[in-house]
Amino acid sequence: MAAILRGLAAACLPALALGATFDLSGLSWTLKNANGSIAIPGSVPSQAHLDLLKAGVISEPLLGINDDLQRWIVNDNWTYTADLTPFTSTYAHTPGERALLVFYGLDTIANITLAGNPVAWVNNQFRQYVFDITEKLASPRSGDNNLTVAFESAWYYGLNVTSRPDAEYFPNTANVTTVDNFEYPGVRQYIRKIDDDFGWDWGPAFVPSGIFKPAYIVTLLDPTDIIQVAPIELSGSDIVFLEESSIDIYKPLSDPSTLTYDEAADWNVNVTLALRSALPLSAPTITLSIPELNLTSDAIAVESLPGDTAEAKWVTAMWTVPEGLPQRWYTHDLATGPKLYNLTVTLDFHVFKFPANISLTRATGFRTIRLAQTAYSPEEIAARGITPGDQWHFEINGMAFYSKGTNIIPFDPFYSRITTEQVRWVLQAAVLSGQNMLRVWGGGMYQPSSSDVAGGVYSFYSLCDELGILAWSELIFSDTLYPINPFLLENIEPEVRQNVRRVNTHPSNAQWAGGNEIEGIVLQANYSLANGTHYLNEFVTLFQDFLYGIVTSETESVPYTDCSTTHGVLSLEPYVLRFLNATPGSIYGNSERYNYDASQAFNLSTFPVSRFVNEFGFHSMPSFYSWEEVLENPEDFNFNSTVVMSRDHHPPAGNLSFPNPNAPQGQYQMTQGVELWLPTPGTSDSNQTFAQWCYSTQIFQSMTMAAQIAFYRRGAGFGENNLGSLVWQLNDIWQGVSWSAVEYSGRWKVLNYGLANVYSPVIISSFWTPENGTLDVMVTSDRWTDVSGTAQLTWFDWTGKELNSTSYDFTVPSLNNTVLLSATGLSNILPAGSQVNDVFLLMNLTAQADNRTVTNEQYFTPASLANAALVDPQIRVVGHDNYTFELSALGGVAPWTWIDHPAGTVGYFVDTITCLPSNGFYLIPGRDRTVQFMLNPILSKSQSPDPAEFVVRSVWNNTHV
Repeated sequence: MAAILRGLAAACLPALALGATFDLSGLSWTLKNANGSIAIPGSVPSQAHLDLLKAGVISEPLLGINDDLQRWIVNDNWTYTADLTPFTSTYAHTPGERALLVFYGLDTIANITLAGNPVAWVNNQFRQYVFDITEKLASPRSGDNNLTVAFESAWYYGLNVTSRPDAEYFPNTANVTTVDNFEYPGVRQYIRKIDDDFGWDWGPAFVPSGIFKPAYIVTLLDPTDIIQVAPIELSGSDIVFLEESSIDIYKPLSDPSTLTYDEAADWNVNVTLALRSALPLSAPTITLSIPELNLTSDAIAVESLPGDTAEAKWVTAMWTVPEGLPQRWYTHDLATGPKLYNLTVTLDFHVFKFPANISLTRATGFRTIRLAQTAYSPEEIAARGITPGDQWHFEINGMAFYSKGTNIIPFDPFYSRITTEQVRWVLQAAVLSGQNMLRVWGGGMYQPSSSDVAGGVYSFYSLCDELGILAWSELIFSDTLYPINPFLLENIEPEVRQNVRRVNTHPSNAQWAGGNEIEGIVLQANYSLANGTHYLNEFVTLFQDFLYGIVTSETESVPYTDCSTTHGVLSLEPYVLRFLNATPGSIYGNSERYNYDASQAFNLSTFPVSRFVNEFGFHSMPSFYSWEEVLENPEDFNFNSTVVMSRDHHPPAGNLSFPNPNAPQGQYQMTQGVELWLPTPGTSDSNQTFAQWCYSTQIFQSMTMAAQIAFYRRGAGFGENNLGSLVWQLNDIWQGVSWSAVEYSGRWKVLNYGLANVYSPVIISSFWTPENGTLDVMVTSDRWTDVSGTAQLTWFDWTGKELNSTSYDFTVPSLNNTVLLSATGLSNILPAGSQVNDVFLLMNLTAQADNRTVTNEQYFTPASLANAALVDPQIRVVGHDNYTFELSALGGVAPWTWIDHPAGTVGYFVDTITCLPSNGFYLIPGRDRTVQFMLNPILSKSQSPDPAEFVVRSVWNNTHV
């Protein structure tokens, strides 16, 4: 039997579990609802919706209004059952041999029984569970040979918990919201489950359940087997189960009060393993090696293991790697970029007289990451003109840098069907658009390391490591206050420890934040409610004390903050939050901005003057092509159709009302943005009109995000010393109204091309202040050295006639700006004899940065495009080989020229000269553009799209067929 399971382990779990392993996905599973009226084949890993879909009981959950029609699934209980005969027929239990049941993820409230014996009741989606089932296998009840996982409706469980007389009350009043409700209200703070499963303003509420990650039975050899196996055949993986591992690489602190690392010191490599063994392990040692550096540690003695499978035993080894030997890991846009090494950990030990070992190899990197949160010194304030207050920015390897990025949400409502290729595409879209940081939003899921670590299903952090993009990580607490009681805290602690330990390996991890947007909620509660101090005290207990203590005890390589949006700290050691203890005129913490009054979209005075802006966004429609994936009737293809509006969850209903009664507000906000700043779509072709509406909402979204990013980046050279801007949001969870830059299918919105432009290392930007009629044109650089180049400012009319052009030579200091033009009064700004509706300014630059040529192009229109005197651009498209398209404007200027790739394809367009992503540009007569479509063959359903199916549009088509 041991030999059989060794083969299974090699095939099924190369990096998950090192014991002999039986993969439970190989069993024949049955899924039943509570009354047995539905009984279908089940699967692992999976979720009830997906198995119902596979069995033909339901249609694709994302179709039409299925998020309403399939609510009956949420209200039922679902039980997965499998006959264990394929395992037990080969399993001959003998005294001393142990069997472990391993679940890497259960969603969420479940009773587990095995052979008729109760195993456990579980209630945390974010934990992995390991149970010793040896005795239960040996003592089946009434001939029961099944493994059963019975899931209770998370919604009904929540209702039951909140109806208890001892359940804490969280009031929502006219002045304060202590719980943000979206669809299924008032329960998620009591359930350790993905928050947006209960609904959010950018996605559906399916509240799924199931064995959503891989599961296994692991067997460990008994003494009889050990004696019979020849020493040369003895494998450590037959003896030891590796339950968890942590690889924490860091440097000692030079200043504990500021958490500043000693960059000249050697590296500490701290390896911790959680092990289970049925037998005592004597004389264990750990050896660490990095083959790329030809570096191997001495054998490091660790604590002996007594031989107990009831719970994991921990061993730790510390190794010092000389500074300067490994190349440091950086983001893809800084220094030498991401550098990874293979670290092999080998545990040698003896069982009785026989030697054995186990080993694992992880890709990791060497870097320091620091979050500067303490006060600027008087010297810095005086020398650099910085506004007094605290710092709030990241430093990598001792160097402050500008964090450019977005926020990510779950990639699908159903975790089990997410693929690595799907995630890789989204992360590559971030890298291609110049981003170096992603914030892993605290209302979603702890993202996995990789598909083959801890039942990950798909890869995330390993991709971030490889691609060179930082991940700001968060514990899963979001937009609500939480009840503080022993039951909750006992459940949270192992959840947090497991995930922090797992993520330690990854140099891409930038920090752990305690949660999302909760500090602002509790401060409002403290101010507005008579018992507000009670809620503030609970917040301090959970986010300042409890979670901080857990995280900092598990890692020394990344910082902790209490919340995504925070006022910062009074002290880092000890850790004390600032809250509202502030000096007037000083700047603290970070901030966010959501202003849905489109008339204020470009009003600079409404943008926060902040050290770091970690959330800001505006919603838009997905493309016509995405709507085709989910709309089922021709009449649905209308901006305000019932089905389209049902997929606008902003502002959220706050309850189970369907369709969302508040959707008209969200629809109006997008409509206002288009009508104020672009020609209002309206043609004789209803499908074209709908397509132009979708496209126009995306243009407005990109325009307002680009304006804010330019403002925040400019702040690096102003008193606020702004060193970070993270747009809400990067990806989509479904095809509907959202804040995303990339649609659910992987199709780029206008915004992602806009980010590629405004997140370029060196950008040229215009800042218009209508109150005094001042136009400032600046060059901003986020490089670590001075950058020199040439800028060209050229005025055109809408026929494409060049009116005048001025060239500027510039040099920009590191993380700073240079002013090219500052003028007041339209008479001093516009070309002579021009009117605001007749002209626009083309701004270009070319610079040398990081030993390469950098270009950037931006536009300034002194009047809204809604009022511009546009001319038929008469766009000509000439196709060439390899999906290359040459675009020419033969009539007038075509603002926001956009080329769409056909349905069923995934890819993006690049400029054939710069090789940079390019779409949504101003096409000017005499200045042709050639772009090439870069197809993703793995995600595209069509491998050879017809070039004739590529569609070109501009805002001219808003009103012309």
